[in-house]
Amino acid sequence: MSVVVIGLEHTTAPFDMLERVTVSDADVGSVLATLSAYDNIREVVVVSTCLRTEIYAVVDRFHDAVDHVTELLAARAGCDRATIEAHESVFFDRGVATHLFKIAAGLESAVPGETEVLGQVRRSLERATDEGTTGPQLTSLFRHAVHTGRRVRTETGIARGTTSFAHASVELAEAHLRGALQGAKVVILGAGALASGTVAALVDERRDQRPGEIIVVNRTTERADVLVASADSTIPISTCHLDGLAEALSGARLLICAVEADVPLVESRHVADRSRDGMLVVDLGMPRIVAKEVGDLEGVELLDISHLRSAVEQAMDERRSEVAAAIEVLTEEVDRFLEDQRGRGAAPVVVSLRERLDAIRSAEIERRSGDLAELTAQQREAVESLTRSMMAKVAHEPTVVLKESAGTPRGERLVESVRHLFGL
Repeated sequence: MSVVVIGLEHTTAPFDMLERVTVSDADVGSVLATLSAYDNIREVVVVSTCLRTEIYAVVDRFHDAVDHVTELLAARAGCDRATIEAHESVFFDRGVATHLFKIAAGLESAVPGETEVLGQVRRSLERATDEGTTGPQLTSLFRHAVHTGRRVRTETGIARGTTSFAHASVELAEAHLRGALQGAKVVILGAGALASGTVAALVDERRDQRPGEIIVVNRTTERADVLVASADSTIPISTCHLDGLAEALSGARLLICAVEADVPLVESRHVADRSRDGMLVVDLGMPRIVAKEVGDLEGVELLDISHLRSAVEQAMDERRSEVAAAIEVLTEEVDRFLEDQRGRGAAPVVVSLRERLDAIRSAEIERRSGDLAELTAQQREAVESLTRSMMAKVAHEPTVVLKESAGTPRGERLVESVRHLFGL
């Protein structure tokens, strides 16, 4: 069996395509069920964030797995298979661990070192575990990825400065408003982790520009109230139900949308006639939750995740040396993980082989017990020791080869050969 990852990410696929293939939390269960129904797929985890939708799987046949996942992505994107293949990323064996560990470390993010992705990787595994579609191989892979992400952020400076989408979005807004954020009315749509981080970034007393008022709008005001209660701020923060969005936007200078939804929540009717002094709208949703026509309204400027890339170029330059340090840690962890997997993969057949050889040795000594009857206890022990040593030497080379090749196609063939040859 092989471990593979197939998917689309922001460095290879257009933003519109990423938006169409995004798997919402409500859809994860059905996607996992669809994929796990294939006989070829043994374990599967879906990682779908604002920058990627990827399928991690343990499979019997590599090419069949690529076919299945590509067809699923094409169906979600509403395009032909060739279009997906032109932008698709595929990794296998060592490449899978390297890729996922980079993601967990924030090295594949638009904001280098960003912190949200570590939680997304962890939740992806938790969801697959809840749905019963993961197993020992992917569980080990994802847990080690989370460990690696934490270690990179602890031992390097990759997490210094702007390291979250929340902070990056506020800095992006601050740059575009050119001083107008100071004392302005700001509306935050959403009350989850991303929205909470956005509020924290806005009220940070170290920031040069801070709003004069913040309104948190959410589909459930109870959750918005929890966010406000946890915010350590001298700035007035109030809450509002989603039904009151249009009223909340009256006089607002900035709207940051930090919530997940399958359909746009912000439409022209919410913004029209409420942006006479100009309004900046930052959409952090994937798929986008601000209707495209909102950006066509007079006095409205609409930005989305794709604009964050240019906003973090300076931060990337400042942390270039830290990225190199992070890569060193990551490479060490990939080597450690693969070495551990090789040992684990070979262990059962190695144990069985040694047990089989020892059983043959013991049975042969027992069969020849009559010939050994006149031996003293000391001589009998010498025979036992000699035959055990001989069998250990016979098993040594197969043991080394099995461990070194475990987790690879060659290793799988060798394991099957040993099982067949020795009747394991």
